[in-house]
Amino acid sequence: MYFTIRSVSIGQGITEWPEAHLNVPFALANTIILVLSSVTCQLGVWAAEKGQVAKLRFWYIVSFIMGAVFVAGQLYEYAQLVAEGHTLSHTAYDSVFYLATGFHGLHVTGGLIAFLFMLGRTYAAKRFTREQATSAIVVSYYWHFVDVVWIGLFVTIYGIH
Repeated sequence: MYFTIRSVSIGQGITEWPEAHLNVPFALANTIILVLSSVTCQLGVWAAEKGQVAKLRFWYIVSFIMGAVFVAGQLYEYAQLVAEGHTLSHTAYDSVFYLATGFHGLHVTGGLIAFLFMLGRTYAAKRFTREQATSAIVVSYYWHFVDVVWIGLFVTIYGIH
């Protein structure tokens, strides 16, 4: 999306891409939180594979909190940008920024909901079975994928602006 809008803008004679007013250090800290949440998620998977339901719960709760902090950080960044006049319709760059990061944020929120369902299943089950371990693994695949996508978005949006 970024490259399409950028090339269309150049084709229309817009040679200068508007300067983005992004707080890169803040976004980097937020990114580190999200990436570390993948580590804690994987620790939860390893616990699930060993049948250690208490450790699975602990690590998935930590991952959930870190993911929620990431989403809160994104919302804070949006509020700062809007306060500076950078709305969805302000420039092509702003449109791409909000659409790409917004869709990613929705996917992170979906992952947070998956963590809650997974945690609920561990409490609802009378005993921890292979199915619960498999569910934990599936949730982790989704979470890791969302994190990898964010790394690509971060490099593209914050690194190449």
